[in-house]
Amino acid sequence: MNQKILLISPPFVQMNTPYPATCYLKGFLNTIGIESNQCDLGLEVILALFSKSGLQKLFSSIENLEIELSENASRMFALRSDYLQTIDAVIGFLQNSNPSLAHRICTRHYLPEAKRFEQAKDIDWAFGVMGTHDMARHLATLYLEDISDLIVETVDPYFGFSRYAEHISAAASSFDELYENLHEPATFVDGILLHLLEEKIKRYEPSCIGFSVPFPGSLYSALRCGQWIKTHHSNMKIVIGGGYINTELRSLSDSRVFEFTDYITLDDGEAPLQHLLEYWEGRREKKDLKRTFLLENEAVVYFNGSTQSDIGQRDVGTPDYSDLPLKKYLSVIETANPMHRLWSDGRWNKLTLAHGCYWGRCTFCDTSLDYIQRFEPSSAKQICDRMEEMIHQTGETGFHFVDEAAPPSLLKSLALEIIRRGLNVSWWTNIRFEKSFTKDLCILLKDAGCIAVSGGLEVASDRLLSLINKGVSVSQVAKVCDYFTQAKIMVHAYLMYGFPTQSHQETIDSLEIVRQLFEAGIVQSGFWHHFAMTAHSPVGMNPERFNIKSAQTQAGSFANNDLQILDQEGIDHAKYSEGLRKSLYNYMHDIGFDLNLQEWFEFKIKPTTIPSIFIQNVIESQTFYLPSPSSKVIWLGKSPKVRTAIKRKKNKHFENTILTIHLKSKTLELVFEKQEGLWLAEKLDALQIHCSPDYTLKTLQTDFEEKTPGDFILFWNSKNLMKLRDSGLLVL
Repeated sequence: MNQKILLISPPFVQMNTPYPATCYLKGFLNTIGIESNQCDLGLEVILALFSKSGLQKLFSSIENLEIELSENASRMFALRSDYLQTIDAVIGFLQNSNPSLAHRICTRHYLPEAKRFEQAKDIDWAFGVMGTHDMARHLATLYLEDISDLIVETVDPYFGFSRYAEHISAAASSFDELYENLHEPATFVDGILLHLLEEKIKRYEPSCIGFSVPFPGSLYSALRCGQWIKTHHSNMKIVIGGGYINTELRSLSDSRVFEFTDYITLDDGEAPLQHLLEYWEGRREKKDLKRTFLLENEAVVYFNGSTQSDIGQRDVGTPDYSDLPLKKYLSVIETANPMHRLWSDGRWNKLTLAHGCYWGRCTFCDTSLDYIQRFEPSSAKQICDRMEEMIHQTGETGFHFVDEAAPPSLLKSLALEIIRRGLNVSWWTNIRFEKSFTKDLCILLKDAGCIAVSGGLEVASDRLLSLINKGVSVSQVAKVCDYFTQAKIMVHAYLMYGFPTQSHQETIDSLEIVRQLFEAGIVQSGFWHHFAMTAHSPVGMNPERFNIKSAQTQAGSFANNDLQILDQEGIDHAKYSEGLRKSLYNYMHDIGFDLNLQEWFEFKIKPTTIPSIFIQNVIESQTFYLPSPSSKVIWLGKSPKVRTAIKRKKNKHFENTILTIHLKSKTLELVFEKQEGLWLAEKLDALQIHCSPDYTLKTLQTDFEEKTPGDFILFWNSKNLMKLRDSGLLVL
């Protein structure tokens, strides 16, 4: 029997772009000839709810409630005609189909405003007088969040744009609360969700439905959908997988979960799903399934008898975005944080450069799990092939490479291939701030379309970075951030506090490092996270190594990943949360640098021990490194125009070569001794990426010394060559 699969992203993950899991799976199924469709029920619920007809139903439901509304909800209910009049136009604006509405929104007399707009007091400061479109999107986002608050207060306490019912799913070692809530009557939003699910089933007539659950905020809705399918389509198979499942449900034993699904798969979904297809068609024994839970004799059983390896990175296929309404996603601006804006604004094609993490040693990370542990890169050629396919399919040229940490060597190869093919793309990714990111590599990445990078500075303390096994130092991070910033690539830093053994002093010193990084302008965005210990990390598996006296380790029957630290040297790290958040908010707005760190906290803190010019000294320090003789040399610019000139000095005549080089933003005119200039002009032509020979530093030196009387080392370090080095003559 031929199987027909419907892949579903349940509410809610992102509003601005598809979460890629179903696109990845559909791309793989294409390679093995299996028919599949996909839908993003998160987006479709949002569009149904935030519409004139959706709000009419919402306000009618509220009118029939016998509850006393808060002052904020009462105000919104009183303004319901204004919400009904504006909602469709605002959604169109956020879908980029009605750009002229920005001017009306920014007057602050078009949208009804409730409590969320209290955040807009400093909006001119955040967006400036020229950022009309961005300001309007931020105001429109606040407008949607106001309506969200009304929904939560009145008809659905679980609602949230990316955290739907998250509080009953996150770290839920017991299934009890979820189970009880799933047996309550369907909520207002549930009703919309299940109606849309019914429409999709009628349209596609699948034999199997697969739900991807990447985060806690999409688990409840996936199970609610499974519950409805079990009642109305009992012959239909249900499979659940995804990031949340992979990290949280690895020791699942509660049989009640299978009232809502038939199969639960772990880690990469391609091979387990292919195995299930073969099992359903009678071509595989149950015992030979791959990483799959199912119910047998009323007990949860895990089957992983397959001897077949996972699908290789080269064989997973190109992510397939067909079936998804790409023009209907909403570009919102929730905060003025530059990196968070990339997450929520714009439609990004999501692509993975390599499976797993090439470093894979950070002690706070789930390094024991397959998605981190098994590193397998794609080739630059294959990545570019997939990028071109996706551009053709989606019409979008923006890419988010969703790797745990993009390998520098692969990024270099990819950048060269992008430039060689002449692809006009913009992209961003996550990295480690390691020494391989030289100034020259950052310039190359910028030229290939890189607009932003994010990476873990974490605790901003060399002792703790060593304990984390991050493989970097604070000074190295600062240097790399400076290189990216010089290349006009935005830098976002992931920051952490509360790591085991972290002292009060180290927390304050970390904040001072962060202050200096922002003051120097080499980090433009950041976010503080409170350390969370997970069962699959080196810290969680070996707490005694990190001086953790006691941790909650008793496994539950449902989710088991987050571990609660019960006693960690008696330090209450949570009390620093508000001060860290408030200071960072100000630093990202380029203010507050001159304030004493004590100003951010309501309790007494220790003075920092970090010198006030520590980061500035790091930036200004000259880093001399001898590139390898085998390093590749390339020229990103155009061919120079060459002319000769006679220079007279003390009755002597000297012939010079003058190179005129037109760059995108300036023109260089460089004067050389005749033979050296002619040699360089010839080599700049040959060093362009589109030329086939690969020149190394060693081959250049040999060629120079054969054809000119000069000294290559002196020539390479001359002022003229330094100008070229800053303008695209790169050693990689």
